[in-house]
Amino acid sequence: MQKIALNFSRWFVGVLFIFSGLIKLNDPLGFGYKLQEYFEVFHITFLSNWATGIAIILCVLEVYLGALLLFGFWRNQVTKGLLGLIIFFTFLTFVSAAFKVVTSCGCFGDAIPLTPWQSFGKDLILLVLIVYLFVKREKIQPLTQHSGWQSGLSTAVLVASVTFGMFTYNYLPIIDFLPYKVGSNIPESMKIPPGAPQDEFLIMYQLKNKATGEAKTMSDKDYMKQEVWKDDNWEVVGTPEKKLIKKGYDVKIKDLVITDASGTDYTKELIENPYYNLVVVAYDLKHTDEKAIAEINALALNATEQFNVRTVLLTSNSAQEAQAFSKRMKLFMEVFYADAVPLKSMVRANPGVMLLKNGTIVNKWHYHTVPSFEKLSAQYLSK
Repeated sequence: MQKIALNFSRWFVGVLFIFSGLIKLNDPLGFGYKLQEYFEVFHITFLSNWATGIAIILCVLEVYLGALLLFGFWRNQVTKGLLGLIIFFTFLTFVSAAFKVVTSCGCFGDAIPLTPWQSFGKDLILLVLIVYLFVKREKIQPLTQHSGWQSGLSTAVLVASVTFGMFTYNYLPIIDFLPYKVGSNIPESMKIPPGAPQDEFLIMYQLKNKATGEAKTMSDKDYMKQEVWKDDNWEVVGTPEKKLIKKGYDVKIKDLVITDASGTDYTKELIENPYYNLVVVAYDLKHTDEKAIAEINALALNATEQFNVRTVLLTSNSAQEAQAFSKRMKLFMEVFYADAVPLKSMVRANPGVMLLKNGTIVNKWHYHTVPSFEKLSAQYLSK
């Protein structure tokens, strides 16, 4: 039984750590954005500029330690490393859950969203298993005793995981779990289908008895049903709170609003364009790649002159900053504004490019892989 328990714990923890690390390495920028939220909570925003690098290191460490646990190599160091990591993650998820400061921990990226309490529960289970592995670490048998094989396999895992993370960082996620993936229709993703269940809420009243000072909480339905409003001894204090009791249909895209500098809403006009149009996403112009912007600007000019393709730049910077940037870069494309959150989800790059037609994302590119005008024309625009 001890052997079964040890093997189960070893495989469960090892596979889960590898899976978790690979899912986040598939989208290191996304995990980096999540780390920035934690940095803000703990008032260590000076680390924000290194968030993506820290994200890649943490993910590589997860994959590396998970693989070494399965191989059975260096059991003392590996179990200590796993214990340190899980204590760190458990602390973060507890803070998220208890204080409601980060709504999703990002444990499995956008592939498997977990609530903070679900994440904390998962980490508690892992903590128990890893403590057990640490206590029984002397009984973990390595796949091979040959030091050369051990070094070779561990190095191969390390190099492969680092390479994977750098590839997805410099290009785009291999698997896109975001609502703006290729093939998605943005207008449809913003709608609630007919007949879909709606969110159900209760209005919660805080009541106080004038005579006895007794306080209680009651829903609006019970308040009316029991006709508490007829009893002059009870009064409503404070502001009634809206409580979600049943989650309805979750719209995939719920926070996209595109405006011009004056605040006029252009969302519908831009995302429902029936023709090919290019959307350049640069959520932060202060840290965008200006050489890439210049190349995309030239591409946009050619596309407009030869195929009348409309090109817009979406950013979360202020109108003053964006207009100054546009003037300095001599941008041909129109500039519009949106919140940074949806812009970061559109393309994991700064800048990135999306090709849209009738609201559908035909393709999208990291600025490292934006096609030439000739290739874009031959593959899409001229057809």
